[in-house]
Amino acid sequence: MKFKSLYEPLKNELQQIEEALKDSIDAEHPIFRKSSLQLIEAGGKRIRPVFVLLSSQFGKENRSQKDIKSVAVALELIHMATLVHDDVVDDATLRRGNPTIKHTYDNRIAMYTGDYILARALEVVTTIEEAELHQVLSKTLVKVVEGEFDQLRDQYNLQQNLRTYLQRIKRKTALLIATSCKLGAIAAGAKREHVRHLYQYGYYVGMSFQIIDDILDITASPEQLGKPTGSDLLQGNITLPVLCAMEDEHFKKQLQALFQHPEKISQQGIDEILSLLVETDAIERSYRLSNLYLEKANIALNKLPQKDAKTALQIIANMIGKRKF
Repeated sequence: MKFKSLYEPLKNELQQIEEALKDSIDAEHPIFRKSSLQLIEAGGKRIRPVFVLLSSQFGKENRSQKDIKSVAVALELIHMATLVHDDVVDDATLRRGNPTIKHTYDNRIAMYTGDYILARALEVVTTIEEAELHQVLSKTLVKVVEGEFDQLRDQYNLQQNLRTYLQRIKRKTALLIATSCKLGAIAAGAKREHVRHLYQYGYYVGMSFQIIDDILDITASPEQLGKPTGSDLLQGNITLPVLCAMEDEHFKKQLQALFQHPEKISQQGIDEILSLLVETDAIERSYRLSNLYLEKANIALNKLPQKDAKTALQIIANMIGKRKF
């Protein structure tokens, strides 16, 4: 089963969100319009809007579909803006198998495009009167930026530990997914206890999601990834599989040698390091930690009332742990 097979019951809402995404980035400036549209048309799982829509089903019967759609659009736009900025920092040329905005244009256009998309995201939610929603969203944005800064600070730094890594992916990925669940529930007027359990579910799923991403960066093909295998290491990002493999002294020495001259790192050098990594138990151990987070996600979910949305969230959690790209 693929993610998009779960989307069928949400087909109409997701189509409206897709149209709203395009409308929201419609700019008078032709380059902004073209560059923003380029990112939207590159596709994506739209997993954050799906979490918003499913979480909203735990709310009131007379919930505002307009507010829920606005939250879903805003969160996807925020995610997109972080991708544009990430590609500049990482000097990435491919995203989802397509040229990045920074590659098509340049760094300045990409940064301004990311800023523009973020501004439009905030504009989309201005029609929602719920103060808590805006407070949660603003605090999440602060943490997301902190996570991006942490990743930049820790590039090529081998003096990291598991706690550092988990804190970074919490801010970089898990919080935005957790917030998608929480805000979908808040916008729908869900009970406080349901909001809390959905947030916990989203957080644990988000942690697993990023761990699996980090595993796939090593084990999947460039065609599946839409970018070169080992892109994280090429950019000096130490992920969970690398942390685990570093317990092997031979691997750690080879990685230290590679990182001594970051400007000289080649794809061949990365491929050689990855060959050493897969000979350790790092991938298996990384999957084990991902599965622990998924177990916690299901525990949080079990505290919610039985609904079709609950079943869908359970399936998504299980699929995240098994996805291949």
